[in-house]
Amino acid sequence: MPKSEEEKRRSRISSMKRLIVAYLLLGILIPILLCILLFIKVDRLQKELDQVQRQIASQQSESTAGAEQTASAEADAEAWQQADGMQADNSLAKWQAEETEPDDGQKRKVYLTFDDGPSSNTDAILDILKQYDVKATFFVTGKPQEQYKEMYQRIVEEGHTLGMHSYSHKYDEIYASEEAFEEDLSRLQDFLYDTTGVWSHFYRFPGGSSNQVSTVDMSELAAYMQQQDIYYLDWNVSSGDATGKKVKAQTLVDNVLTGVGKHQTSVVLLHDAANKNTTVEALPAIIEEIQAMDDTVLLPVSDDMEFVQHLKLQQSTAQQ
Repeated sequence: MPKSEEEKRRSRISSMKRLIVAYLLLGILIPILLCILLFIKVDRLQKELDQVQRQIASQQSESTAGAEQTASAEADAEAWQQADGMQADNSLAKWQAEETEPDDGQKRKVYLTFDDGPSSNTDAILDILKQYDVKATFFVTGKPQEQYKEMYQRIVEEGHTLGMHSYSHKYDEIYASEEAFEEDLSRLQDFLYDTTGVWSHFYRFPGGSSNQVSTVDMSELAAYMQQQDIYYLDWNVSSGDATGKKVKAQTLVDNVLTGVGKHQTSVVLLHDAANKNTTVEALPAIIEEIQAMDDTVLLPVSDDMEFVQHLKLQQSTAQQ
């Protein structure tokens, strides 16, 4: 039977109610779904932000640690130099009389040597040496920080001699016993080989071979060096930069030139350290003055050179 008007009206009202309910449900559900999606998105962004913050914090921590290690290394270097300064002054004063006047028919040989590096001044020293086409010798210590590894490599790549000056440069540890000395030496030699590919066989004792702080007989350490096919080298010309005090650049120049004038073979003691800015300032003048000398050459340390060794001089003097 056809629906009555009343039934049709009720049907329309029922449909409208269902439609209204549907709209209401959609009006409720859609914001809820949007909120859920927004929450998921915010949570994901928060996690990404947390990860970025952790990375930044980690990088800052590494940077701070690196800066602290560098500052500590530089502070250690300054303490080393004060100790070296006293030993260098004592050693040089003791052997200053051992002069070797240049022979007329031979070239005067000058070896520039730099102790205690690498440091924040190493690149500047290398730049100057490169500018004047001079090869020198660096007696280095063990510094594993990344910025120093490039300096070790540059020393080798630019043709300079890589020598050893102990890993720790801590007198009380290095010279505590023969075993302690051997361990420190082996550690540095291995470190330099891993860093540069060079198996160094030149060594300068901290404080020199005639130092007065070693509890081990230095002649025993010298004999050990010979057994290991390692040449040890002291100096007979001191620039004067080994002290903890700041020395004027011109004073360093004068000290070197005065010393070089006294020897056929001159091994010049200089220092590569963060607080040795006047050494860097003096280096161009030192090189220029030496290059201007007649029959004089600047050379890196090598196997066939005449080695300056305080301990050998001491033993020779005792036998006379």
